[in-house]
Amino acid sequence: MAQALTATGVAATPSPPASPLSRRILYGVLAGAAAGVVFGDATAILQIAADGYVRLLQMTVLPYVTISIIAGLGALDGEQARTLGKRVGLVLLLLWGLALAAALLVTLIFPRHESASFFSTTLLQEREGFDFLGLYIPTNPFNSLANNIVPAVVLFSIIVGLALIVVPRKARLLDVLGIAADAISIATSYIVSLTPYGVFAIAAVVSGTLGLETLGRLQVYLVAYVGMSLFLSLWLLPALIAALTPVPFRAVLSRTRDALVLAFMTTSLFAVLPLLTEEIKAMLRDYAGADERDQALPDVIVPASFNFPHTGKLLSLSFVLFAAWFSDTRVPWPDYLRLASTGLVVMFGNVNAAIPFLLDQLHIPGDTFRLFLTSGVVNARFGTLVAAVHTVTVALVGTCAVTGALRIEGRKLLRFGVVSALLTIAIVGSLRMLLELELRTPYDKDQVIANMTAKRDRGDARTYKPGEPVPPLPAVTSSLIDRMRARNTVRVGYFDDSLPFAYFNGHGDLVGLDVEMAQQFGHDLNLGVEFVPLRRTVLDTGLDAAVCDLVMSGAVITADRAVHVQFSTPYLDETIAFVVPDYRAGSFAEWSSVRAMGRIRVGVPRGPYFMRKVQEELSEAELVPVDSIDDMFKPHDPPIDAFVATAERGSAYTILHPAYSVTVPKPRPMKVPLAYVVAGRDPQMLGVLNTWIDLKKKDGTLDELFAHWILGQDATPKQPRWSIVRNVLHLTR
Repeated sequence: MAQALTATGVAATPSPPASPLSRRILYGVLAGAAAGVVFGDATAILQIAADGYVRLLQMTVLPYVTISIIAGLGALDGEQARTLGKRVGLVLLLLWGLALAAALLVTLIFPRHESASFFSTTLLQEREGFDFLGLYIPTNPFNSLANNIVPAVVLFSIIVGLALIVVPRKARLLDVLGIAADAISIATSYIVSLTPYGVFAIAAVVSGTLGLETLGRLQVYLVAYVGMSLFLSLWLLPALIAALTPVPFRAVLSRTRDALVLAFMTTSLFAVLPLLTEEIKAMLRDYAGADERDQALPDVIVPASFNFPHTGKLLSLSFVLFAAWFSDTRVPWPDYLRLASTGLVVMFGNVNAAIPFLLDQLHIPGDTFRLFLTSGVVNARFGTLVAAVHTVTVALVGTCAVTGALRIEGRKLLRFGVVSALLTIAIVGSLRMLLELELRTPYDKDQVIANMTAKRDRGDARTYKPGEPVPPLPAVTSSLIDRMRARNTVRVGYFDDSLPFAYFNGHGDLVGLDVEMAQQFGHDLNLGVEFVPLRRTVLDTGLDAAVCDLVMSGAVITADRAVHVQFSTPYLDETIAFVVPDYRAGSFAEWSSVRAMGRIRVGVPRGPYFMRKVQEELSEAELVPVDSIDDMFKPHDPPIDAFVATAERGSAYTILHPAYSVTVPKPRPMKVPLAYVVAGRDPQMLGVLNTWIDLKKKDGTLDELFAHWILGQDATPKQPRWSIVRNVLHLTR
């Protein structure tokens, strides 16, 4: 890969000067960041260029991995292969231990905090299982290559490479593989020359579109993760190399500078593996006196190590501890060892599947996983940086261990240990102090619920509050529709404890999904709207037409209620769930685990239907009738272990009570339909209402209101990203 080395400015001296490409990459980053500040959201147009550049980088990597492993292993003899496996394996164990220790130490940085969130459809999704066989054992290697299944490609390459060791006439094939590797190297060097332009697009998009409110929400974890990742990548791992090998500390960072910057900007370790490998070979040649045979070892070690969890991936375990801190969940110290051991195993799979599993294992609310996805915007870059330095460490220390160049000197190791311990204490302590003094904020998510307003203006409405006298309606002479037209008003009944379907916000206004639906109903019929408060007992006794025309307040259809009132067709389905203290959420994730608890006390909404359904699922449980969701959060004597509610409205209540979480037991999530109630069983009114509900499903009104009131989208009005063009020059709105 001589051309790539020349393009990246790698020199064979201990202290190479800054390369032209490094300067151009830096200029590209700075120019991109400046463009984001100047143009703001408009830089999103560069996303296609940023994605295209990353794809170009990745284009040559899988062929490189396959050829390098086969050729590298095939060139060895049997004894060398055994030595490589044993000694590099010990290096990996050492690095895993350091990474797990760093991940667990992150918890010492966090100050105290509380949080909760709106309903998410992820509550209803089954956890993705780990298909280790499909991930690692390819039934069709070409399919693995086509679908970018890296572990399977690596295993296939290792098996073919090991088989090639004993092939007598392998020299010809090795020559062909060498030519192919050279061609891929030249192609990679062409792509690398585009780096300044690629990182310009990436930096512009990130700088211009990353919302400050997103950073504010995750600032505690971002500060802790970034601080620990920089400590690992800029000191601990390079210093470990210097302590164990002839390669000096300064050379590790200076020689790999271009590749590390590229990995940071593209968030793709996969894309920089060829560059890292060539830099590692150069350091082995210049500092460890490696010959051509020894320099071939990184061609095997680098792609093979990609198959195992790296330090950056294991550092992601710190998010589980952050989620515990964020949700105010206590994690006993013995569970830290459990997190480390289990986390190492599950990190052989996909991170996005491993984190939810670990959250459940430690009884941490699963809704915090959304924060992990959000944090990836920033942390993916620093995690990739750590992963790149981890790869360099495995290759350098592993190669020196195999070739006999590894040096175990007590004095150097003692100095490394003392300096690392002091730096760890200083970094953890200073970051903790910074967060305590500057970044700690009181819980304010309840204000989001209190400040929510209508998605759109649908006209004024008259609202009677609880306790106010409500004049009776005139008698129905023909139909409810005729009475509504005569009064030019539709009167809608509501339950004031139906968050988020109907409730009073902090301004004293009646708001919610069904409040907006009622206003839309009046708007579509050219009628005014009146809201009157009702007791929930009308669902069990019948709705008097003298009180209101219909009820629109998140009423659940049940068979026993249908005997007394006339329901419309369902307009929405809710999901039965448990509302439990945060630390018990994992225990109620499966029906089988809830049944195994035996005679627990479960609060259930008052009514024969719910009592019967829960009793069928939990035959040994003691059921306690509850009149309203608000009653769930009051003290009970004796205590109640869990409350049955719906996940959609229960999530909204946990925002007001962040010490609680919602969990939907698996499998077979149970649904309950919501409908509106028509007074007096009026058939004409029922027909009009059913037709109107179908129209609102078709025209997107229901989806829009569901996203706003149930999912919390735009619960807080979004402000455009600050930019010079918008906020200083006022050239755009």
